[in-house]
Amino acid sequence: MGQLQRKAMTSEEFLAWEAKQELKWEFDGFEPVAMTGGTDAHAAIQANIIVALGNRLRGTPCYVRGSEIKVRTGPGFRYPDAFVSCTPVARDATVTAEPVVIFEVMSESTSRTDRTTKLLEYRSMPSVQRYVMLEQDQVVATVFTRVETGWGLEKLSGGDVLLMPEIGAEVPVSELYDGLDLAPPEF
Repeated sequence: MGQLQRKAMTSEEFLAWEAKQELKWEFDGFEPVAMTGGTDAHAAIQANIIVALGNRLRGTPCYVRGSEIKVRTGPGFRYPDAFVSCTPVARDATVTAEPVVIFEVMSESTSRTDRTTKLLEYRSMPSVQRYVMLEQDQVVATVFTRVETGWGLEKLSGGDVLLMPEIGAEVPVSELYDGLDLAPPEF
């Protein structure tokens, strides 16, 4: 007995479908993926990213956005927790295709996808120079950086500074966790 195979949704079909939905959905290039709710720690870290980078990028061509704008990842669409782009977009745009730095705040329900699928998607985007994954239960940033030979990896903790020369910004990692009382990192 043969198995029923579903036809993959196209990017255009997804955008038309999602526009009619009450909730946000990501698109993995095949089908919609429901967005889940977050925690207070997740929201605090996301807000800290936006405040820290918004202030540092003021007066430059680069800008930071939160998870209200979709990022096109080839055939799919993702809602990163925050991203920096230096390419102008229309005021009414709901999608951007050229982020330079992408931030994801890790959670139990999304961590595996963030560390695997999204990592591969973001690394395949020519504009992305840095992908930062921030833990929400300890002050730790896992940073993937585009280098001449591929991608570099470093782990940062509260005493470190996140260097982002591609956007002309530096942010102490501890600033991204401002207002949260978290355990020390377990390296």
